Amino acid sequence: MFSIRESFLFSLWAALCGAYEQSALHRLMAALGRGCERLMDGSCICGFFFREGVVARSWGDSRTCRVLSALVNLPGALLHRLYGAFQAQFDGSFFARLAFSMGDETAVGEFWVILALWVIPFERWNNAYNFLGFALLLVLFYVGSMRRYSDFRLDVKSVGPYAAGMFLAAALGVVFSAYPGLSTRFLVYHATCLLCVLVTVSAVRSTEDLKRLAAGGSGVVLISSLYAVYQRIQGVAVNKSYVDLDVNYGMPGRVESFFDNPNTFAQVLILLLPLVLGLALCARRPVFRLASFGVFAVGAASLAMTYSRASWVGMAFAMVVAVILWKPKLLPLFAAGCILAVPLLPDSILNRILTITNKEDSSTSGRIPLYEAALATIKTSPVTGAGLGTAAVQQFIKDNNLYHAKAPFVHAHNIYLQIWIEAGLLGVVSFVGAMLLSIKNAARAVRHCGDSAARTLTCAAASALCGMMVCGLADYPWNYPRVMSVFWFVFALCVAGTKLCGREEEKEARR
Repeated sequence: MFSIRESFLFSLWAALCGAYEQSALHRLMAALGRGCERLMDGSCICGFFFREGVVARSWGDSRTCRVLSALVNLPGALLHRLYGAFQAQFDGSFFARLAFSMGDETAVGEFWVILALWVIPFERWNNAYNFLGFALLLVLFYVGSMRRYSDFRLDVKSVGPYAAGMFLAAALGVVFSAYPGLSTRFLVYHATCLLCVLVTVSAVRSTEDLKRLAAGGSGVVLISSLYAVYQRIQGVAVNKSYVDLDVNYGMPGRVESFFDNPNTFAQVLILLLPLVLGLALCARRPVFRLASFGVFAVGAASLAMTYSRASWVGMAFAMVVAVILWKPKLLPLFAAGCILAVPLLPDSILNRILTITNKEDSSTSGRIPLYEAALATIKTSPVTGAGLGTAAVQQFIKDNNLYHAKAPFVHAHNIYLQIWIEAGLLGVVSFVGAMLLSIKNAARAVRHCGDSAARTLTCAAASALCGMMVCGLADYPWNYPRVMSVFWFVFALCVAGTKLCGREEEKEARR
């Protein structure tokens, strides 16, 4: 049977690695890497990310956390009492035992749910699918807690105070909305994301669960990216609404895969590609590692073919953060590789990159009136915002004559401004706090955790969030609820991975 280790390419790769290990270049890069680690150890910025804040320390013991935990676990507690009253009947029933076994493997169910839902073509997509899928997973989790309530509970503590505040702000965004009727349906999207976070954080109970869910995201990348490659082979017509042809002359059409917009597809890739890379780095078998790297390569090529500039910048930042968190000593080598790769980029990509700061590009200059309208909305209603959802914001801006441009106002093209004008001051503060807290906790956990799959995937999830936070400076990823659910899924994986790293650290401390 053919073995990868017996192949010529593997032998050549091993020889090159051996030569590099003995070279002066390796010694130089290793010295630079050690210098980077020392700089990071003494850095005030890194110190901020590696220490635990006051809010995070006090959240778990707070009355709010205990009350919320009791409320969300109330159905499980009632089901557990029902099981205790009729234990003999439940244990003697084949279907009850089957349901309990399925509930114990909620992470497996989530793997299939995300793999099935997130590759549905846009024209056949319905946002109710997401809600029904995660609601079903919640029911499955409650069934599992029916028999094992003591160690099978929804983990509100790990979700954190700021994420809870963000979902509270979404609810208040409907209550204080200038157009409650327009805002109500958007609350369902946020409820879906709340279910996603609660179920994912609670269902991940081992490193295998974390890897399984990351593999589900990798499946989404593979299927959508293969279709994007197929689109490129078939040919994609240039859409003038997506690109300024005067500035980007000769640029080919932008692939969008199963999604309605190339930027949307690119944002999905920003969130999931780091997970694919994390799986490749922690794979035990060479064939799985090779397959994961192959998926990453296809996904990266698809990201390039979207010609989404903000997403490119976000992905580049995500990779830098991934190296910093995973192995900072590789920073010099990573930087050298990036510099050497620039001349190898196709002319269409290089030209597209150069238009990022070009004010002649209508896509760039057209954002200025959007930002001005968003800032005017904040000035008009700084505390409560206009109301949850893009529809309420659009109507508020139209009624108050705050937008002055030819193209219609869709959203603010900035996630921070859009959240502020939708969910008010509480929303934007909670959102930024939730992201910073999750990334800080992840950075601190991987700093004190030994090499493991949980550590690698936590680095990947945290870097994906960082990439999207940068991409969000020039776009609003949540304009598509499916991307919004993918975003919170990656957030939940970051939280779950941080929790697993903490457990591994405690085990090492006991030894």
